[in-house]
Amino acid sequence: MNALTHRLVETAAGRIHLVEQGSGPLVLLVHGFPESWYSWRRQIPVLAEAGYRVAAVDVRGYGRSSKPHDVAAYRMVELVEDNVAVVQALGEQSAVVVGHDWGSSIAAHSALLRPDVFRAVGLLSVAYAPRGGPRPTEIFAAMGGDDEFYISYFQEPGRAEAEIEPDVRGWLAGFYAALSADTMPHTTDPHFVSGGGRLRDRFPADRLPAWLSEADLDVYAAEFERTGLRGALNRYRNMDRDWEDLAEFDGAPITQPSLFAAGALDATVTWMAGAIAAYPTTLPGLVSSHVLDGCGHWIQQERPEEVNRILTDWLTTL
Repeated sequence: MNALTHRLVETAAGRIHLVEQGSGPLVLLVHGFPESWYSWRRQIPVLAEAGYRVAAVDVRGYGRSSKPHDVAAYRMVELVEDNVAVVQALGEQSAVVVGHDWGSSIAAHSALLRPDVFRAVGLLSVAYAPRGGPRPTEIFAAMGGDDEFYISYFQEPGRAEAEIEPDVRGWLAGFYAALSADTMPHTTDPHFVSGGGRLRDRFPADRLPAWLSEADLDVYAAEFERTGLRGALNRYRNMDRDWEDLAEFDGAPITQPSLFAAGALDATVTWMAGAIAAYPTTLPGLVSSHVLDGCGHWIQQERPEEVNRILTDWLTTL
């Protein structure tokens, strides 16, 4: 098996860093917040060995990819075009796109907006929910009662950065632990901020989940210590822009062959239960759906062997 290849590809807005391995049909892997291509380290060699050309990107704003200052540069339509540019730069006509967390939403919209390029889509941890309803920030503002939902907390540029950037490594360790099956708190919800408080006030302290070694944490921390968190957080600051940009796709289904997998202990499974129940309408091409018992949010890192099996079984059906 060939070693991992790192490269930069040019897009209309800058450069996207990716890690590539293997040959055969292209599978594009898209990470979420707050991660990097490294989140797919346990999938890349397995998918390559199974006969696929695998490319895992650093999403715009992360890692070694470009980080435009303008908040609006992180709207969904821009990130979809980044994915298209990666496929084209690799000399391919089409790809299967698989995403986790925010990457799941980016993957879903890549399939929705560019079905000519993305022939199938895999969604991990975050369900596809078509555009519709009130503005997203109005919905999030109504959540939590006296507490503030984390997405609302992330809206003001500089606010979350001021919490995270003085201690990136410690904050990441707490955030990863808060959403992992073996370390998540059971008496407080880490997705909310109490008045005048910080998000990290509800994180577990001084313990790492089993899937995350000190060396793994060093990799993640080094990237964000070098870049800061503005680019990563700007994705959250474009949800109303996305709602406006995607008006013509209100309620639109994704018709390509699709996959969904999530951890049973992931809060998004509860929040988005309605979206999952609507899959016969919104994902009519759904081939494979899995909710893994005893698994949290970081599904491909918490349960790599099971996720690898799910992905390779699904890919063989395409």
